[in-house]
Amino acid sequence: MPDRGDLRDVESTPRQDTGVRVFAMPPAEDAEPSEIMQGFLEALTSDDPEYDTARKYLTADAARTWRPERSATVLANGPSVVPDHQPAGQEAADTLTYVLAGTRVATVDAQQAYAPADGSYRNRVHLAKDAKSGQWRIDALPQGVVMGKSDFQRNYTSVGKYYFASGTTVRTTGQPVAVADPVFVRSKVDPMTQVVRSLLAGPTSWLEPVVRSSFPTGTALRKGVSELAPDDQNRLTVPLNAKVSRIGPARCTEMATQLLFTLRNLTPTLESVELQAPGGHRLCDLREEAAESAAWHASAQHPENLYFLDGKHRLVRLPAAGTGTGAVPVPGPLGRGERSLRSVAVSRDERTVAGIGADATNLYVSSLEPDGRLEDPVLSSQGVTPDDRLTTPSWDAGGDLWVADRDPRDPRLYVLERGAGKPVRVTVPELPGHIRDVRVAADGARIALVVEKDGKQSLLIGRVARDQGSGDGPAVVELRSAAPDLEQITAMSWAGDSRLVAVGLEQGGVHQMRYVQVDGSALHGPAPAALSGVLSIAASEDERAPLVAYSEDDGVVRLPSGAQWQKVDKDGTAPVYPG
Repeated sequence: MPDRGDLRDVESTPRQDTGVRVFAMPPAEDAEPSEIMQGFLEALTSDDPEYDTARKYLTADAARTWRPERSATVLANGPSVVPDHQPAGQEAADTLTYVLAGTRVATVDAQQAYAPADGSYRNRVHLAKDAKSGQWRIDALPQGVVMGKSDFQRNYTSVGKYYFASGTTVRTTGQPVAVADPVFVRSKVDPMTQVVRSLLAGPTSWLEPVVRSSFPTGTALRKGVSELAPDDQNRLTVPLNAKVSRIGPARCTEMATQLLFTLRNLTPTLESVELQAPGGHRLCDLREEAAESAAWHASAQHPENLYFLDGKHRLVRLPAAGTGTGAVPVPGPLGRGERSLRSVAVSRDERTVAGIGADATNLYVSSLEPDGRLEDPVLSSQGVTPDDRLTTPSWDAGGDLWVADRDPRDPRLYVLERGAGKPVRVTVPELPGHIRDVRVAADGARIALVVEKDGKQSLLIGRVARDQGSGDGPAVVELRSAAPDLEQITAMSWAGDSRLVAVGLEQGGVHQMRYVQVDGSALHGPAPAALSGVLSIAASEDERAPLVAYSEDDGVVRLPSGAQWQKVDKDGTAPVYPG
């Protein structure tokens, strides 16, 4: 221990990634064509910011026209490289063609958006021997980069950039609702600057129709800004171009909120951001606390209670942050057991509850007030069996209530605006089967559906297109898979701004519980501890809240961080967090 010297502050969490960066080797003198190919593919997986080393394997013309940022193709394994055997006389002695081949896993487009893919990959790369230098170089190649899954996981990281849901505000506060738009950036090539540039460029094509950005069109980093980094006070200054010169304080606050939500997703130690106009003029600055007041996003909310049905089919609750097991009935008719229930959903503000009757025929909506009354059902199903009737309902932050009728003779998805009034039918024009389960995202811009076809279920994410005055009504469009390798899905729940937890059967495998991203990309890190017989699952977008499940063997159980599953109520069923 030192016995002299001054005291100095030491950061407990470093701001910057201290991992080793990998750089490729340039081509060796007189390298053979196979060595050129191998070296080029290795250079694609390096941490070289502009792929300068990879370009050294190309001719001058090819290096000038190659656009590696246009796309990334992810293969199950690294691409195989084999000579393309041309018929005799069709290829000159000083040229050679190789074929890159593999099995597709995914693609990342020019907007950095990830999409699962399948099928075979096959592309040609042409080499020529320079007449003057005698060196082999690549003179024709596909645009973008290609690499194996393991290299992709090492080189790229997923970051959610934030926009605001169009036309949706929180029912109780009027705040705009933030929506996460996940993209992939190169993890060791100044990811902070990459993410800021991506945020300013606007949302990905899939999400763009239902969100807005407060940044004026054309906003970009000021010319000459090459790298952004927070100072020693965890404060980031973002110099912007002239497009922001005339914005007002309220709009600047929303812009800073988008930046802070996005960057804290990447760098949790960041405490504030400052936006600068040309000339170094300060537009506004914003700290974390002010951002949480300026806009609402689900992962920053802390649910007060966990809810479930007890052995008497009454709605009961426990403090969400506690470890106790003594649940108490909620105020109001559903806590008094005036109706036997099968499943419930509690509104985000924990003031209203929607309940499905024990036989899944009727949907009831009631307040969580001691003097609340149970009115007539707001929706009924004519399905023959309970499994062909109403699904568990789901609330978004705007106070809208979503539920599906599984009657195979007339399957429908409904929304009840503000949880009241006449149910409005929601069209799903691309639905590839029958809806078996529904969970709307807190932002109300996206919805998760379990869809069944030919005895198999898939977990799909759709974009919610609300009625914009055209008279067409709301719709769920552009469905995409969130778990392409899962089938027979028995339970799912939102578990973050762009993450879900699902229980299902892996193709050719056994039932398992896992976290999945809304874009279908794999999540790194441990899966939840195994639990058999799971029939329903509840997670909060606040990742600090424990995962909760209903198991036919153990009743309602809870999974605290770093622990094993713990029993909450042996006779309990249908656990839910608000939403």
